[in-house]
Amino acid sequence: MIYLFYLIVAAGVVYLSQKASEYVDLIDKTTKLSGAFIGGIMLSAVTSLPELFTSVSATLFLNKPGLCMGNILGSNLFNLAVLGSLILIFLKSFCKARISSGHLAVTFSTTLIYIAIMLNMNHILNFEIMTVSITSFIILALYLFTLKNLSAENGGSEEQQQLTVTDLTLKQIVTRFILVSIGIIVLSIIITYITDDIAERLNLGEGLAGAIFLGVATSLPEVSSTIALFRMRSYDIAIGNIIGSNIFNFLVLCIADILYIGQGIYDFSDPKTLSLLVYGAVATPLFMILLKARNKTTQVLCPFAMVVCYIAFLL
Repeated sequence: MIYLFYLIVAAGVVYLSQKASEYVDLIDKTTKLSGAFIGGIMLSAVTSLPELFTSVSATLFLNKPGLCMGNILGSNLFNLAVLGSLILIFLKSFCKARISSGHLAVTFSTTLIYIAIMLNMNHILNFEIMTVSITSFIILALYLFTLKNLSAENGGSEEQQQLTVTDLTLKQIVTRFILVSIGIIVLSIIITYITDDIAERLNLGEGLAGAIFLGVATSLPEVSSTIALFRMRSYDIAIGNIIGSNIFNFLVLCIADILYIGQGIYDFSDPKTLSLLVYGAVATPLFMILLKARNKTTQVLCPFAMVVCYIAFLL
């Protein structure tokens, strides 16, 4: 029964996250806000709301930072595996697509965050300032850097600039967006407790439980929207959604660390957490190489290796 309940709640998270994404898109089309900012920051933040509240719940309410680490690292690695799979499936048209150079800065910052966490694991960046790890300050600085970088991008494609016809006013769109976001928060907290129960029943470590049950479930909004974007050949937006979500997920670690007063969020006690960190630190630069050197070799080998990284973690 607990597994059925998990599936129902996960489906609810996916549905509400998709609705939230639709309302964000309407805000993009009905305001003069930067499309790059809304798509790369706001949309990815919305689809990452499950990671935010499940991670905060795992640390503050369940007192299990390992579950939080597994959730974030597992979600990021799963996102990259899905992106790699979709690139291989749509390889012919993807090779001809125009990809924004702004994604390089986001991917580079994400790579630096992996390095910072690995240095923390090796007791180099594990000191604190007012109970907050220096690693969290580095994550915050890199996120703000990407925020500034995406905000500076001008306009978007003609496809993005086309207006969407809607009978809703801006006030109605914002109100519905807020209500859907509240629903995501509630379901995300519930799925955290369900995951903890499943982990105890199956005698799973916090890292593995977080990566599989939390990481995959909370990544479903990004995955479903990215699949739809690939089918529409909107590759640039799809990439922005995934890598934007990944760096926002790391910001979640920073938020959880600030709220988890008196204790550290960076828990590496579960061996599976270490595996997630290593494979994520390999998969992210591979995607950066793909963006930088777009030739036939890199556009086959890099996404394939990204998928292999996730499979290696599961094995």
